[in-house]
Amino acid sequence: MITRALPPLHPLLLASALLATVLLGGCGNLQRLSEVGRPPAMTPSGDPTKEASWRPLTMPMPTPQTAAPQANSLWRPGSRAFFKDQRAATVGDILTVLVNIADAATLKNNTNANRKGSQSLGLPNLLGLEATAIPRLLVGADLESLVSLSSGNGNTGSGELKRDEKVTVRLAGVVTQVLPNGNLVVAARQEVRVNAELRELAVSGVIRPQDIASDNTVRHDRMAEARIAYGGRGQLTDLQTPRWGHQVLDIVLPF
Repeated sequence: MITRALPPLHPLLLASALLATVLLGGCGNLQRLSEVGRPPAMTPSGDPTKEASWRPLTMPMPTPQTAAPQANSLWRPGSRAFFKDQRAATVGDILTVLVNIADAATLKNNTNANRKGSQSLGLPNLLGLEATAIPRLLVGADLESLVSLSSGNGNTGSGELKRDEKVTVRLAGVVTQVLPNGNLVVAARQEVRVNAELRELAVSGVIRPQDIASDNTVRHDRMAEARIAYGGRGQLTDLQTPRWGHQVLDIVLPF
């Protein structure tokens, strides 16, 4: 048997394979490699409406109604006070979003089912033939208990679900859109970097001007179409996140 040693890989070929492996992981790997040896870079502050992922909201609107002018009146239709309101009302105004999520749910089910059944069939009399033909066919058989059936089953199941989530935070947002019915579209983002870990919090949704408190704050449970995201990236998150190869295998492997 003749064996032949393979030639060593060319350095350029090896570098190409390494580059292909990095590119296969997507832009996330390139960003992580660019941050090796230094903390994650924070996103520069800017106009949320200029981002590629931003899209204007379209919501069902009521029929517009024109307020009739009122002569010799100090009250202007649509005003919420006699004096200028300092709460957010137009695009670019800032308000504070109060996020206080304390969800708890407990669900427990127990099932216990039992069933028993029995049936018997006999032939003691059959038009007088039980004394003639049938005894010759069934020698030694008891005609009163020809067939006897019994059945039984049981089912026992139990299930329990328990969830407890709590998020409490305050962050400032900006009004990005005023809908035709007067509702405000709000987007709030916050980034906090501690050493090599970057925490990101994003809140967006639609609020009514009436739900803005006198201190220019609004609660998250008064926000329609609310989207609340709390996460981060950095060295600690990388240690807790499975590698992309493991994630791909978990998705494609059927067993």
